[in-house]
Amino acid sequence: MVQVTFGNNPVTLVGQEIKVGDKAPDFKVLDNARAEKTLADYAGKKLLISVVPSLDTGVCDQQTRKFNEAASELGEDYKVLTVSVDLPFAQKRWCGNAGVENVETLSDHYAVSFGDAYGVHMKEHRLLARSIFVINEAGEVTYVEYVSEGTNHPDYDKALEALKAL
Repeated sequence: MVQVTFGNNPVTLVGQEIKVGDKAPDFKVLDNARAEKTLADYAGKKLLISVVPSLDTGVCDQQTRKFNEAASELGEDYKVLTVSVDLPFAQKRWCGNAGVENVETLSDHYAVSFGDAYGVHMKEHRLLARSIFVINEAGEVTYVEYVSEGTNHPDYDKALEALKAL
């Protein structure tokens, strides 16, 4: 199992570790209009899923803005999602204030379905551990990064290279 820290303190991750070659697990989250979304809603797309603890923090803000900028250069076959446990209302407000239009933010606040399915639910905090998942059109995971310390940045370049290689 993946070992991560948050604020340099070890946390317990709930769920199974996802590895390259795995079939991407399904999930149920809410979009900014509180409509339910599942993996099936993105079938046939090349996905980069950016997972953050909360959009209202510095690293999460920067991570989402970085992927928003990159997403503006991708074609229609690509989709960049940001998943957090922030409420849909807060995500919508944050996106409006930040001018983020190329990344779709999804809320896992209700059941932590995504967090449990992808092994990123930090039990002690009921937040999601910072991580990146790239999924091809066939629903296979082709890149995974569980960031070892939750306050650190992911490897943006490697994640975007993995997405563009699809």
